[in-house]
Formats: sequence, C-alpha cells, structure tokens
Amino acid sequence: MRVFGITGWKNTGKTGLTERLVAEFTSRGFTVSTLKHAHHSVDVDQAGTDSFRHRSAGAHQVLLASENRWALMTEHRAAAEPSMEDLVAQLTPVDIVLVEGFKRARHPKIEAHRVAAKQPLIAPGDATVRAIATDTPLDIDRPQFDLNDTSSIADFILSETTS
Repeated sequence: MRVFGITGWKNTGKTGLTERLVAEFTSRGFTVSTLKHAHHSVDVDQAGTDSFRHRSAGAHQVLLASENRWALMTEHRAAAEPSMEDLVAQLTPVDIVLVEGFKRARHPKIEAHRVAAKQPLIAPGDATVRAIATDTPLDIDRPQFDLNDTSSIADFILSETTS
C-alpha cells in the first residue's frame, strides 16, 4: 500500500485537502483508505448503546455491524497508543492510504499551510515533508502547490509513492 500523509497545524486545510484527495483518487479508479490522528479522546460509540455497554464492561474489541458498514473498536486500556505503522497494518489492503496528522511519524507528507492560521511551517525542520500545499507563495526548498489544486497534488503524491 502507498502511504502518504497530510500534515499541518490546526485550521490549515488538512481535512479539506484529505477529503478532496480521496475524491480525486477514487475518481481515478484507486481504492483509498484514510487514517486520522486525534489529539483528544475520541469515541465513535454512544453512551447507552449495546456496543458501548460491551466496551464499558471490559471488552478489548467490539465489532459493530449493520447492512451498510461495520466498525471495529479496540480499547487500549493500559496499553500505549499504537504507532502509525501498527494502525496502517490493521487496514484492509488498498492502493493508497492517506494519513492525516501523525506529524512526527517518518512517512512522506505534504504540509497544508494557510497564512490566516498564523503558524510556522513544519517543513524546514522535517525532511519527511516533501511539498507544501499553500494559499500563498513561500520561500522554501520544496515543491509548492496551490492548496486547492487537488489534481496536481494527487499527481505529486503518486509520483512520490511510485518512485
């Protein structure tokens, strides 16, 4: 599987770019999965549901299934947060895995950057950032793309993951 990241600070356009890239790659016939890192406690389940009650009772994993989808929830309990590589290994094989977040992981990434976010670039201190998707020209030694030029960004990602 080709793994490529979208990184950046809060409010720089990471999620919108990831969403557009998923649509772009799938329109080209690729299968795509995403992996999103959250810095806060996240729960896709709802208090009071049967699956929530199973987890609350101590189940390590709960698989919730319906005719439209299934979701596997795994509790860390006292274990450390899994690495990005361990999480990617849990995915069903696809052509491309887009990883949003995981700034410190060592996979290749494109950085989303918006002037309005008033955040410094990550790229100067991180060689895994291969390009910048930005709303303004920058003075940096990496390829730059307009943040909304999804097709060119997709082409770049494909060239980076096949070489």
